[in-house]
Amino acid sequence: MRLSQMLFVTLREDPAEAEIPSHKLLLRAGYIRRIASGVYAYLPLMWRVLQKVSQIVREEMNATGAQECLLPQLQPSELWQESGRWETYTKAEGIMFALTDRQERQMGLGPTHEEVITAIARDCIRSYRQLPLHLYQIQTKFRDEIRPRFGLMRGREFIMKDGYSFHTDEESLKQTYADMDTAYRNIVRRCGLAFQAVEADSGAIGGSGSQEFMVLADAGEDEVLYTEDGSYAANVEKAVSLPPEAEPSPFATYEKRETPDTATIASLCDCLNCSPTQVVKNVLYQAVYDNGTTVLVLVSVRGDRDVNEVKLQNELTRRAGDYDAIALLSLTVPDADAQQKWAANPLPLGYIAPDLADDYIAKQKDVAPKFLRLADKTVENLQSFVTGANETGFHVVGANWGDQFTLPPVVDLNKSMAGDRSLKNSEQVLQTARGIEVGHIFQLGTKYSEAMGATYTDKHGKDKPLVMGCYGIGVSRLAQAAVEQSYDKDGIIWPVEIAPYHAIVTVPNINTKEQMEAAEKLYAELNAAGVETLLDDRKERAGVKFKDADLIGIPYRVVTGRSISEGKVEVVDRATHESRDMAIADVVPTLKQWVEEALAR
Repeated sequence: MRLSQMLFVTLREDPAEAEIPSHKLLLRAGYIRRIASGVYAYLPLMWRVLQKVSQIVREEMNATGAQECLLPQLQPSELWQESGRWETYTKAEGIMFALTDRQERQMGLGPTHEEVITAIARDCIRSYRQLPLHLYQIQTKFRDEIRPRFGLMRGREFIMKDGYSFHTDEESLKQTYADMDTAYRNIVRRCGLAFQAVEADSGAIGGSGSQEFMVLADAGEDEVLYTEDGSYAANVEKAVSLPPEAEPSPFATYEKRETPDTATIASLCDCLNCSPTQVVKNVLYQAVYDNGTTVLVLVSVRGDRDVNEVKLQNELTRRAGDYDAIALLSLTVPDADAQQKWAANPLPLGYIAPDLADDYIAKQKDVAPKFLRLADKTVENLQSFVTGANETGFHVVGANWGDQFTLPPVVDLNKSMAGDRSLKNSEQVLQTARGIEVGHIFQLGTKYSEAMGATYTDKHGKDKPLVMGCYGIGVSRLAQAAVEQSYDKDGIIWPVEIAPYHAIVTVPNINTKEQMEAAEKLYAELNAAGVETLLDDRKERAGVKFKDADLIGIPYRVVTGRSISEGKVEVVDRATHESRDMAIADVVPTLKQWVEEALAR
């Protein structure tokens, strides 16, 4: 492709809307253009990148025996109501674009396709002889993000590969899940990226187990905890660990003490001259279920730890049936306005004890009359601990479970952190890294098939629910993640594997006959040899062309400059900025070899 004929516009300044390097660079280099909040056009260079990523995905999926299809983006609400997710996706999380058509039917633009594919399986799969079956698609998805940001990382419209498998049993599912683990590792590796596969929370998709694939980058939204020996890696939302041991308590007897202005753990420990590992802090949450019931939740956790709200959401979702509900709509720390709606008396915030009286909750129709009390594992074995006295300005010391307080149900609710010990090997200490989630695979089990009546007949003639798996990888997100992982002060550094072009032939002065003739010859021969090549034949100054070549990140630049008279050109490696003079006759075979070696990695 000739740049003089291409839609190619670069920017010298960072766009005000862009926050992270990859977003800035994709806009500046003319890969994408913002159309609306969270909605971007993929311009010609970007579309080539996306096609290459898609092709790698397609090859790896097809190699496992998965079959490609294309599912509708417009989905009827009835399917989502069958699975119980319509309310969750349109009201609780609120990420589905919903609309009413001219027949007054509710429809949604698909953020994911579990319901659609399960309905197809329900209609098409009859016998165990048809199983296992694995279908996938590469398609645009829609999610109404509260705060779209970071370009293609968290947009409202994006390209994704999602796949769904159907099985007779868990053993068959685990085999496909293992195949997908291998395929996803191959996909990210073939895209030329450093990554980490981690245990993950299944979130709104559900299922018994899941794994994320994280491209490592400083701007990643997710925190990954891992051990150096590779035996454990998890998203911080899912991570479990052994916190540091609690220090021995200096308080031999139980007593109430005045502790003015100690609403924080740090100020309390300064006042009492104790360690935060000896403190039981009690955090108040407000949970609202899909039937309108509000539940006040009191979580007891060790003073040096934070509550992992994803773990707490999962626990509250498991308990939804206790409140005649199906799903959790929201979980918040109630502010003063929220407290006024249900609190019978002002709460002793910062001084709450595990036994805060239920009569703080005013009697109301849609508010559970008692606190749901939960204890994190970190407080289970604490002795002679410090906690609130349910009175502003006072704490108690030397408290014990079974004596002064009743231990609530114990659940793992604390947030693991770097420095904790690994549960798998206590000699290994968890380390931290930032990651961009580009892929997620799930063992769904029978969650959707049971809800939607998708069954098969086994060899004994009995109807059984289909066992399902779900596998997603963000094509557009992966492309931007590659930029976030590899750039410098001059611009993007694309991996050869997914670069829009392998090489760019730059003509410093198009009015010089020798430069143009050599460039035209190399341009034609490189493309004929399979080295995808751009020709910068624009009427621009040489410096502008060099800056643009660095900005758009093409792996190799060939410059037909002054050394043309000696039968040579300059070849520049974008990743290293290494420059070498090379005989014109050697350019095509050399670049062909470099590209082939990169693609074979």
